Amino acid sequence: MNFKKFNYYGFDKNSYMQCLDMIHSTNLKHIGILNIFFIIYTGLFSIFSIMGQFGVNRRNFNYYMVFFVAFTLFELFLVLGKKYTGRIAIVLTYIQLFLIVSFAIVGSLTWPYYIATTFLVMVVICSLSYIDNMLRMSIALILSSAVLLYTSYKGLFTLYTPKPNSHAVQDTYNVVVFLSLSLILHYAFQKARMGQFETYQRNLQISRDLEVKSSFDALTSLLNRGRFFSMAGEVLRNHSDEYIVVAILDLDKFKQINDTLGHQMGDKVIQTAGSTILDSLNIDLADRWSFPERALNNKLCFAGRLGGDEFVVMIRGKQDRIVVSEILSRMLYNLNSVEMGELHGIHASFGATEVTAEDRDIDTVYRRADEALYQSKRGGKNQVTFG
Repeated sequence: MNFKKFNYYGFDKNSYMQCLDMIHSTNLKHIGILNIFFIIYTGLFSIFSIMGQFGVNRRNFNYYMVFFVAFTLFELFLVLGKKYTGRIAIVLTYIQLFLIVSFAIVGSLTWPYYIATTFLVMVVICSLSYIDNMLRMSIALILSSAVLLYTSYKGLFTLYTPKPNSHAVQDTYNVVVFLSLSLILHYAFQKARMGQFETYQRNLQISRDLEVKSSFDALTSLLNRGRFFSMAGEVLRNHSDEYIVVAILDLDKFKQINDTLGHQMGDKVIQTAGSTILDSLNIDLADRWSFPERALNNKLCFAGRLGGDEFVVMIRGKQDRIVVSEILSRMLYNLNSVEMGELHGIHASFGATEVTAEDRDIDTVYRRADEALYQSKRGGKNQVTFG
């Protein structure tokens, strides 16, 4: 296994990046759990130290209180700055790791005649709780262990004296054993977790692909008939004073294009008509799987292919008929301007209708638009008619 895969717990960087949101989410979840635990832990021991109960020495009150305040302030940031935590999840991970390790190191120095049991437990907890990449986590855990051993032999400034040599040696032995165990556990545990993340991502992608296939027309990337009517029906059931127009467009002389230029050219005409509709309505299908939900929630325009050479659009977010008429006229102009080999322009007839406050049934609205479409056909085709 090369180093890059080892660094990402046996996976390549691309797979790791696809799982990054879940990595951050998992870290934030564990940060929240651990922080609440340490607030309760340090708070209780602060009280015990004041009371001199359960063998907690009163001289350790400042130690517990300082970390109680630190973990509490950290919790306040997690709560009040919730909208920012997702962006800096990795930073928060290492801030908490620093707090936990500092708590364990100082705690070890407050009991100089005991081995650093708390630190050993904290190293294992951190290795199992956080996921970043193998290199950074290894550096963080090794540096933490080095700081503990330094303080065991040298003390911490003038605040704490060094431990007796026998205890410092015992700390060294324990740290080497537990650090090695922690690194092994970290890799194995996070590799399994990455496997779960990747499986979830793969299943999510399959779900999205199925959503796209069931919602969109393969030839034009427009919504298929069923999905369009489903979305339009939902819009009508929930609309109040929103200005909405439904328009149907049918390509003129499309059968003649198929007969004279061939069905391959006919498919290209359908594709070009679809892309022209999308461009004219500024519809962004970068993430097609999420488009239906975004369109409904954000009051976006959407379009569908009814079948053959017939299309339908729902125009939302515009002020009045004048603005919508300009959009449809521009769409027609863009279609007429298409040049493809022997084809000079795509002609189309439009039938449009405004949705009223009483409209709650898309079939009723569709029939009005369809009648307007036939008026366009009878009136000479290649035009926009409101009905």
